[in-house]
Amino acid sequence: MIEIKNISKKIDGNLVLNDISLLLDYGNIYGFYGENGSGKTMLFRAICGFITLDRGEIVIDGKKLNNNDFVNDLGILLENPSFINGLSGFMNLKMIASILKKADDKRIINVLKKVGLFDAKDKLYKKYSLGMKQRLAIANVILEDPKIIILDEPTNAIDKDGKELLKNIILEEKKKNKLILISSHEKDFIEELSDSLYEMNNGKIIK
Repeated sequence: MIEIKNISKKIDGNLVLNDISLLLDYGNIYGFYGENGSGKTMLFRAICGFITLDRGEIVIDGKKLNNNDFVNDLGILLENPSFINGLSGFMNLKMIASILKKADDKRIINVLKKVGLFDAKDKLYKKYSLGMKQRLAIANVILEDPKIIILDEPTNAIDKDGKELLKNIILEEKKKNKLILISSHEKDFIEELSDSLYEMNNGKIIK
């Protein structure tokens, strides 16, 4: 599980995380909503080990996350993902998969089918629409079958059919006993999916 213990963080004098404590367990979907700047993305960045904390600690599967640590076995869609314009969707994922060698070509094809990009697998990324780019980012999240999944505004640029597809993917991952965190401006979307729902404002969980 992920234990978040009284974490706080200031950036340029602003308290972007304000004494947050949470206990997050596998097999559950946790939704976070709030306006821009409410702290959702910053909380996710902290869980990933992308920022150092001023106070508190994060413990993942019994191991304290220290400065400059990065979480293993994590799939993340955070802020504005980008890929290599001159490579196809398939080749972008193949290049990423070559780092850890956890996903072969068959797995890449399978995830492209899941996100509805199989027919565009050989198309250059620079020719993808915004919605297709978001679908490729989601494919990248699940590519190596991580046990923790973090999705920051995953519905950006996604059409109605894409949102239904995304819901199915998330629920399928939950059945595999994954720990899933989602943030969205679309409260209805995460309300439908989440086992627990948190509202954030000014770096604090208020509801």
